Amino acid sequence: MQNEQESFRDSVATINEKGKRNWIYAKKPFGDFYNKRTIATFIFLLVFFGLPFIKYNGDPFFLINIVERKFILFGKIFWPQDFIIFGLGMVTFIIFIVLFTIVFGRVFCGWACPQTVFMEMVFRKIEYWIEGDYTKQKALDKQKWNQEKIVKKGSKWIIFYIISFLVGNTFLAYIIGIDELYKIITEPLSQHKGGFTLMLVFSGIFFFIFAWFREQVCLVVCPYGRLQGVMLDKDSMVVAYDYERGEPRGKLRKGEERSQGDCIDCYQCVQVCPTGIDIRNGTQLECVNCTACIDACDNIMEKIEKPKGLIRVASENNIKNKAKTTYTRRMKAYTVVLVLLLVLEGFLIVSRTDVDAKAMRAKGTLYYTDSIGVRNIYNLKIINKTRETIPVDLKLEDIKGEIVFVGNNPVLKPSDISQSTFFIILPEESLNTHKLKVNIGVYTKGRKLQSIKTTFIGPINFNKKFNK
Repeated sequence: MQNEQESFRDSVATINEKGKRNWIYAKKPFGDFYNKRTIATFIFLLVFFGLPFIKYNGDPFFLINIVERKFILFGKIFWPQDFIIFGLGMVTFIIFIVLFTIVFGRVFCGWACPQTVFMEMVFRKIEYWIEGDYTKQKALDKQKWNQEKIVKKGSKWIIFYIISFLVGNTFLAYIIGIDELYKIITEPLSQHKGGFTLMLVFSGIFFFIFAWFREQVCLVVCPYGRLQGVMLDKDSMVVAYDYERGEPRGKLRKGEERSQGDCIDCYQCVQVCPTGIDIRNGTQLECVNCTACIDACDNIMEKIEKPKGLIRVASENNIKNKAKTTYTRRMKAYTVVLVLLLVLEGFLIVSRTDVDAKAMRAKGTLYYTDSIGVRNIYNLKIINKTRETIPVDLKLEDIKGEIVFVGNNPVLKPSDISQSTFFIILPEESLNTHKLKVNIGVYTKGRKLQSIKTTFIGPINFNKKFNK
């Protein structure tokens, strides 16, 4: 009996017994949670489409330029040399998501994930507007192709592609910046074949996802949904059915004294589910905590004059043991780890230098001597992490000598990489080893920015070495 009750876990709601796609026709939800999700969606869309246009000191406020390996997060520029800061930030974000999931379940998936927001709150609404509610959509798909079906399907797909095009271009703006995107749009196609191709590729991908693949992204592709089974426990807050109050189920009949639970087996919670599950079976992989089933159930409870909350946001212990939500040891442990990571991330950001310099001896070169001393030639690479123009000067530390640039001293442009060549000249008498470690200070206008280390090779001063 138990195996029969749990048989639903052996299959996915969107795949039938023959292994083919089981298309989900979700009933249009309405209620308090749906209204709140609409407000959250408006804020999300405002941020998503508006963020690429925001600039800080001439640069995008948010940029993930993988091609040029340049990342700008909330106005702060990060280069590949800052990978430890960027990587630690990603780890911190993942830990935050884990902690958030342990406490609140997959509320991120249902309320803030771009896939769910666009699918359920944008594209699905357009579908309702053009094709009608779920029953009319089913009927439209079953009927033969006629003028009505061509007009409705055609207009829906055209609007879907236009929105997908806007989403794809916005996504591209996060990678290359809004200025480069504007050039691709306004300048001749021959100058931006690669960029234009990316525009079409992104638009095509998003159209495919929202027009056909839909909820399969959450069920098949997204790893976060797969991880929820590991992260959730009996104290996690999820969208849950109160089986203690609702069971045993039974149809509601007029004039009949009711001895069953509050669930009247109306299937409204199943009909509004965008992934096609029955929440009464318990927490499942497909559930994205969109709360549509809560609104549907609350509406029925109002009609039959029963208390709301038969389906609600609760933990297993809330329902089974009537226990209050507690901050468990597991949650506390993740919180401690998260706080430590935030402190470390903050320290790395605050202590980060304005420039990142590296000096290496030129390949294939040896020292040579002249009347001034022993010379080594070096290649200097400096990254300017600021939005200011920085003139650079180098000074030897803890040893007498001289640094001479080949040409003029480098002047770093804002957010740019500079490469130059310089000599280190040391008096021959100061050398007591074939290979000497030297420290170089990087200065701008008398202010020290960074210290770099390199090696200097030269002849050994044997008299000094043996008389020492």
